[in-house]
Amino acid sequence: MTGLRQYVADFVRDTEGADRATALGAQFDAGLAWVHHPEGAGGLGLGPDRQAEVDAVLSAAGRLESWERNPMGIGMVAPALMVHGTPAQRALLRPIFTAEHIWCQLFSEPGAGSDIAGLATRAVRDGEGWVVDGQKTWTSLAHAARFGLALTRTDPGAPKHAGLTAFLIDMHAPGVRVRPLRDLTGGAHFNEVFLDGVRVADDARIGGVGEGWAVATTMLASERAVIGGSVGERGSGAIAMAVETWRRTGSDPGRRAELIRLWVDAEVLRLAALRDQRTRAEGGPGPGGSGLKLRRALLEQRIARFALELLGPAGLVYDADAVRANGPAEGDPVWTWLQSQAYTIAGGTSDVMRTIIGERVLGLPREPGLPRDTPWSQIPR
Repeated sequence: MTGLRQYVADFVRDTEGADRATALGAQFDAGLAWVHHPEGAGGLGLGPDRQAEVDAVLSAAGRLESWERNPMGIGMVAPALMVHGTPAQRALLRPIFTAEHIWCQLFSEPGAGSDIAGLATRAVRDGEGWVVDGQKTWTSLAHAARFGLALTRTDPGAPKHAGLTAFLIDMHAPGVRVRPLRDLTGGAHFNEVFLDGVRVADDARIGGVGEGWAVATTMLASERAVIGGSVGERGSGAIAMAVETWRRTGSDPGRRAELIRLWVDAEVLRLAALRDQRTRAEGGPGPGGSGLKLRRALLEQRIARFALELLGPAGLVYDADAVRANGPAEGDPVWTWLQSQAYTIAGGTSDVMRTIIGERVLGLPREPGLPRDTPWSQIPR
């Protein structure tokens, strides 16, 4: 579209003063949510590279975002619905974008974390629908979610990747129980979810029976691209916290070179993420996102440890009760360090990222294991 910036500027002026949900809904209806989507699905049928133009104008106008309120819905579920969903399921895109429907991802299980394809949650046909039984864990935002996208096993006799099917789950349905999991920070962002005889209609199935792994890979590739490829301003994020902590604690000259090295590494990662954004705009997320995710997780742990060490004995003090009551203080190095311990696990462990890079980027031989055609029911658990 010619004059895209003017089109966006006119939209901003026309929706001035609208509340969050109304403004975001208008943005979706105007095709400015995901410009690469078709018209009617939050887009204009443009190239994904044009989204940057839209976001620049919206950000300059101070428009509200829904990403932080609904990260799983926007970053993972929406891409899966666009690729694998029916037209009726794509109608869910609008309340996802407006954050009126918060979503969670029901993948990991107590016995299937890094190896998600080994999951045991069962979905069994019952008349025209399905009955789901199992347990999920480390489920972000399950306590606040209205819906979840669950990966289930529908054919135990098939190889583990082939016997999976994806379903939309009503998190308020009978048989769904959510229990919070406290982490090191004292917060409960994660949960475990119990699915006991949950009835699911067949039209809540995403993709074909046995095609759940394709849905999962779409979601996971998008998640890793978002985690690794998010781009802030130069010197922002964790490194800004480290610089401020260095200044506040007396600017230890003995650690100045270390701080500079971390700042340079953060800037290199930021520039790599910018380059990855352009690559994804041309062909969508790929295995390269795993490299960025791995590097970001490791770097932010290094930055967090550096800031914590600057505090000296004060770095041993942490009030988890206050954090539970009021949330973390902005730029708190202790909270940041505690939180960073999950970065090499969440969104795929660092070892899984290395495996993806080795096999799919570098073309190395596959890790030793059982033949790919081994039925899931015959795999030791």
